[in-house]
Amino acid sequence: MAEEANKAAAEKRKMIKGRHKSAQKRARQTVRRAARNTSWKSQVKTIEKSVLVAIQKKDVESAKKALVTFMSTVDRAAQKGAVHVRRAARRISRLSAQINRL
Repeated sequence: MAEEANKAAAEKRKMIKGRHKSAQKRARQTVRRAARNTSWKSQVKTIEKSVLVAIQKKDVESAKKALVTFMSTVDRAAQKGAVHVRRAARRISRLSAQINRL
């Protein structure tokens, strides 16, 4: 019984990288942050696709509405560090230019 408990504890320690408590805490924080960033990036990509679909259909009104939503989302993601600030600005600029050409 004690062997199984020790084995389980050893497995748990292997999952968390790091020798010191601070390193283990950092590893846990990194996992949480990575999940949060992935969520933001996914949201941004989904909304960007909706803008691109509207541009392909040459529907200016829906493209502009989708662009406003995209701008808000990508700026928020950049503010939180999930997306780089200049990348966010570049995507907004390029989509705006495409909509203005319609």
